[in-house]
Amino acid sequence: MSVTLGGSVELLDRSLAYTCGRLAGVRDDLLDRRTPCACWRLADLLAHMEDALDAFTEAAGGSVDVHRSRSAAGPVPTIRAKATALLGAWSRPSPGDVVIEAATGRHDLVSPLLVATAALEVTTHGWDVGRAVGEDAPIPVDLAESLLPIARAAVTRADRGIRFAPALPAPADAPADARLLAFLGRRPGRT
Repeated sequence: MSVTLGGSVELLDRSLAYTCGRLAGVRDDLLDRRTPCACWRLADLLAHMEDALDAFTEAAGGSVDVHRSRSAAGPVPTIRAKATALLGAWSRPSPGDVVIEAATGRHDLVSPLLVATAALEVTTHGWDVGRAVGEDAPIPVDLAESLLPIARAAVTRADRGIRFAPALPAPADAPADARLLAFLGRRPGRT
């Protein structure tokens, strides 16, 4: 069975556009800068982003065997190329379920949730890149509003302290980007 993913792919497209804008500020002399991700430098974050883009692209084929691949082109051109490949892979009909083989075991995910989770990952790390390079680029409100329910569904208590920091408090009337970032353990605000 194949599934058309319209809304999820559109969300992924907006996420990739936001993040590619943040990549414009990356320079080699900044690769050692800290990021909002504890213990990660910008170079570490970019390597993680490459791996995630590879995995999400591979998932469009119906399964993922998590592995690493690096390009000699450098992190920003490589991430941009992988972002284009990711969007292209998910823009055509895809499998209804994706089997992920990882260190944590075998997981089956429905494609729309996987693509929406990719959008969450891409956007969050785009914001992280922006912070690392000293840029104040809030996540667009409409994008953050779309990602909030995905974050609440995808990030569990078991993820806290492993994949995500503990959630931070945010007023219920705070802008959507501030609530999203706080939920993901990040402190929104100016750099």
